[in-house]
Amino acid sequence: MAPIDATDRRLIQATQGGLPLVAAPYQTVARMLNISEAEVIERLSRMLDAGIIRRIGAVPNHYRLGYRHNGMTVWQVDEADLETCGAAIGALPFVTHCYHRPPHPPLWPYNLFAMIHARDADTAESYVQTIRRTLGGRCRAGQVLYSRRILKKSGFRLSAQSPSPEGTP
Repeated sequence: MAPIDATDRRLIQATQGGLPLVAAPYQTVARMLNISEAEVIERLSRMLDAGIIRRIGAVPNHYRLGYRHNGMTVWQVDEADLETCGAAIGALPFVTHCYHRPPHPPLWPYNLFAMIHARDADTAESYVQTIRRTLGGRCRAGQVLYSRRILKKSGFRLSAQSPSPEGTP
């Protein structure tokens, strides 16, 4: 991973909650950081290209859009099949997150996780069945953990207290 400097870190902190909703958002951020608008754009572009930041864009609130049936599907698949299964599940248009996580047998045998969002229970169940069919015989067990209520919802935020990777400000 390419290192970030103190200005990159301040830029991430200034924009991670969203860009200002003004006619010239990069100019506004530049003024906040006492750098040029061109430097803001160059730094964001470099960090996007390096994968330090994933994207710049609007993040919809799926609850406010009516997606109230949200479930983390969990699956037990052979380790040898994880890459193939993860790629297949991650490619489904209704899967928003797909992860490999370590199982903790015998109580928790699941190692493939995929998040789904639906407006109604029938649609959510059809998504679960699509995942089940996609995994086929490679799946030994599966469950769905539906959300009951939001206790906290936020993406990762870089703060002044966040530890820096080796020598990075």
